[in-house]
Amino acid sequence: METLRDTDPRGQLYRSWQLKELLRTLPHQPAGQAEAELKRWIFRASHSRIPEAVELCRKIRRRRDDILGTIGPGYSNARLEAFNNKIKATIRMAYGFRHVDNLIAMIKLRCSGLTTHLPTPTL
Repeated sequence: METLRDTDPRGQLYRSWQLKELLRTLPHQPAGQAEAELKRWIFRASHSRIPEAVELCRKIRRRRDDILGTIGPGYSNARLEAFNNKIKATIRMAYGFRHVDNLIAMIKLRCSGLTTHLPTPTL
């Protein structure tokens, strides 16, 4: 920590790291406390004189209600991201399909969770 502070003469790297760590702790706090912490973070980021932090602060201000809405119930979008990844992988795999209907059928098959058992030849 001290090394980080000493190597950065203007202190931007150290302050950026502090802002990042404060933002990381936000989802692990109760809803009421998270709202106060987010307000404090927005103030610190907007006055940090770090262009990237100020830009992120503007984006967080615009989506503040949505961010606080996800902190309360503690839901995650991991399942949705997993489906998106599976769809993207299917699109890459189905590059040579001639019709979009075939691609849609493949996506439905892969995302449905059904297991398909192909017939095995008997000798």
